[in-house]
Amino acid sequence: MKNLVQSAAAAWLAALVLTACGGGGGDSPAGQGGPPLTVDATGVSSFDSTALSASLTILPVESLSAAEKETLAFMREEEKLAHDVYLQLDARWNSVTRVFGNIARSESTHTEAIRQLLLRYALPDPAASLSAGRYQDTRLQALYTQLLATGQLSLIDALKVGAAIEEIDIIDLNQALLTIDNQDIVLVYQNLRKGSRNHLRSFVGTLSNQGVTYVPQYLAPTDYQSIVSTPIERG
Repeated sequence: MKNLVQSAAAAWLAALVLTACGGGGGDSPAGQGGPPLTVDATGVSSFDSTALSASLTILPVESLSAAEKETLAFMREEEKLAHDVYLQLDARWNSVTRVFGNIARSESTHTEAIRQLLLRYALPDPAASLSAGRYQDTRLQALYTQLLATGQLSLIDALKVGAAIEEIDIIDLNQALLTIDNQDIVLVYQNLRKGSRNHLRSFVGTLSNQGVTYVPQYLAPTDYQSIVSTPIERG
């Protein structure tokens, strides 16, 4: 599976490229127990563990393709990367903005949602014994290092890192959703994608408050505009 997106900065980012699709609606509703994703007024989008469990319970455990196994392992670590970067950026910039801390807490529920799928299918968890900032996927390890270094330079750089992470997540989730058909995985991925669109809106809005117009780094301009020109999506 091709992962992540192209970057002129380094060849390892080019190796992570995925097809850029873009985010509209189309995310499926939850089953019993209410929406699995809760969204606050600022767009911070977190999984409700009780509602997610109720939604997954009514869906079948289906056979897994090789692509589905691969994407579950990768998305577990990619969501962990978002959490870990935001946690570090919050430590650096929380005297100025709470956006990193708020979204880091949300991202912890995102990676946990993937972990629940790994448990459901009795698959190994690549992040089980890894501390913050550590990944089995060497490309994600390099990406973490690069993003964290950039985010330490200035608040504006840090906010752009946040927006870039959400762009990458959206692209990867779009691509993954083309290769999977298990209903429970689709449910989680569609809600992850919704959360990433909301978090992208949050970072772009925070940049706007700083007087900066964000230019997408990875999404196609039309796909980016279709996201940021629309309101926060609720659960």
